[in-house]
Amino acid sequence: MEPLAPVRWHNNRLGLIDQRLLPIEERLMACSSAEETAQAIETMVVRGAPAIGCAAAFGLAVEAMRLAADQQLGWIERLQPGYARLRSCRPTAVNLAWALDHLWSLLPGMAPHEVPQQLLMAAQQILADDLASCRAMGQLGADQITQPSGRPLRILTHCNAGALATAGYGTALGVVRALRDQGRPIRVMATETRPLLQGARLTAWELVRDGIDTTLITDSMAGHFMSSGEVDVVIVGADRVAANGDVANKIGTYALAVLARHHAIPFMVVCPLSTIDRATAHGDAIPIEERAAVEVTHWAGLRRAAEGVQVRNPAFDVTPATLVSMLVTEKQVIFTPNEATIAALWTT
Repeated sequence: MEPLAPVRWHNNRLGLIDQRLLPIEERLMACSSAEETAQAIETMVVRGAPAIGCAAAFGLAVEAMRLAADQQLGWIERLQPGYARLRSCRPTAVNLAWALDHLWSLLPGMAPHEVPQQLLMAAQQILADDLASCRAMGQLGADQITQPSGRPLRILTHCNAGALATAGYGTALGVVRALRDQGRPIRVMATETRPLLQGARLTAWELVRDGIDTTLITDSMAGHFMSSGEVDVVIVGADRVAANGDVANKIGTYALAVLARHHAIPFMVVCPLSTIDRATAHGDAIPIEERAAVEVTHWAGLRRAAEGVQVRNPAFDVTPATLVSMLVTEKQVIFTPNEATIAALWTT
């Protein structure tokens, strides 16, 4: 089956699989400006920290193409509004700012007439690097997991950290795919991931599409299955990792980490180096995005909650580094995430 490519260069425009429509319909949305790309990121057409970083990089490139005919100002002045718009569209996942800042740092060294094409090439390189990172992380993570004797390995995952959340292959699901590719028998239990059901709509769809044995559960069932001995390892992705190893990920991750620690189940976090924010000292400093109440009160356009009720809808929570058994990057696996072991990733 053709590999999933949620972010792609298609007909000289940015093409994004509209993940709001999955699993019912697979449709490609085209973006031809920074504003259209920012709106796609904000409205969850594309989501997942590495994927929105890739999308934002292409968004800056298509903005340069849109503005190429305007010679009244220099490139920095022309691109500044689009850069700022993209950089602010989702605050928690650090890959978005990382990708944009990388392209922005290259801009002064580009010949003016080459800027649009050079930005496009830089965005394509970020996409290729992310795919290579996912495959490397998948192998490193899989190699750390002991296969039970005489039965499949039972994996619990939360939200969607798969091909749809990256350039392809996935972070957490990259480990799942690597285990499958090693010929190891596995079973995956995916939480539905309220309120937008990324586990039910996206993770389950990806894994079933790949022929991987997958069971869907509601978020509140995870503790039951851990206590009954039906989970061997928990594998999740990350949207931002602080300098001390604290992990911001989809809301509900922290509760799973606490449960895993109580039941002595390994808790693995998988993310590329671009997700580690060395400028943020600890998890308390990570901005947590609060999304619209309608995501909680409504589903499929219909109200499911009582009129007048107040709603809180944080999209992420923070898991302390002390609850993380393994932090898997494309460079190496860290078994004791802390300020020193995180910093060593850039010095060894």
